[in-house]
Amino acid sequence: MGALRVAVLLPCYNEEAAIAQTVAGFRAALPEAALYVYDNNSADRTREVAAAAGAIVRSERMQGKGNVVRRMFADVEADVYVMADGDATYDAAAAPELVRRLVEEQLDMVVGARNSEVEQAYRRGHRLGNQLFTGLLASLFGRTFTDIFSGYRVFSRRFVKSFPALSRGFETETEISVHALELAMPVAEVVTAYGARPEGSHSKLSTYRDGFRIARTILHLFRIERPVLFYGGIAGILALIAVVLAEPLVVTFLRTHTVPRFPTAILVTGLMIVAFISFSVGLILDTVVRGRREVRRLAYLALPAPGAL
Repeated sequence: MGALRVAVLLPCYNEEAAIAQTVAGFRAALPEAALYVYDNNSADRTREVAAAAGAIVRSERMQGKGNVVRRMFADVEADVYVMADGDATYDAAAAPELVRRLVEEQLDMVVGARNSEVEQAYRRGHRLGNQLFTGLLASLFGRTFTDIFSGYRVFSRRFVKSFPALSRGFETETEISVHALELAMPVAEVVTAYGARPEGSHSKLSTYRDGFRIARTILHLFRIERPVLFYGGIAGILALIAVVLAEPLVVTFLRTHTVPRFPTAILVTGLMIVAFISFSVGLILDTVVRGRREVRRLAYLALPAPGAL
């Protein structure tokens, strides 16, 4: 592990009250690591405080955590990446264990699953939302993590450099989780302590606005990554409606050999045609997705596993 380059990445927005404590914690836990703070248009003294604490401070002007993650992953060169929030809520002392697990087991991501006994650290609404979205992700993609929204993660270089990072906001953790699931990467979770924010530090996560964006992201990723199920589901609903509407028409036709409700017959025919087209689109897109997934897999395999000889 001593030969590996480790980088600690801390995206920040208005974290003047917490960033010095966060930097100090990770500096003590990983003294040989390069420690980066990426400021996202903070209106307070986050940059100055982070620099005074000894961090390498950089900026990303496009607002949103997803934009910061994309910039960090593109700019920083390392073998192992430790990402956490700059609000001093994650247990920096757990970082060496997360890194050790990643390297020794040659994993591509280790998630620090949050465990908090402090009610103020993990609000009830956020806890419920996490459970709901975790279950939704599991139902859509077959497997998932217990804490898909954790911001405390350790990545291999091949994960970071193969991750497209298309999200703009807090939905980036969902995108990261789906990327690992879709490429069948070796991953793990380690339960870590999660504490309350220091006084003067405030959460930037909006329960309803960001919850809606995360739900939209999951639906969008499901449409892209599972087109047969998505468009096939639409086709099934349309076909079912068409069958229900057609049933009295068929009964009447068998009795009288006439079609008394011609507009309904046209509607039924149209619905079945659209259902067929929707299912065909799903089959075609599935081939496209498979090819795109193979390209991403090859880009991922082009880089060695962490600690590989």
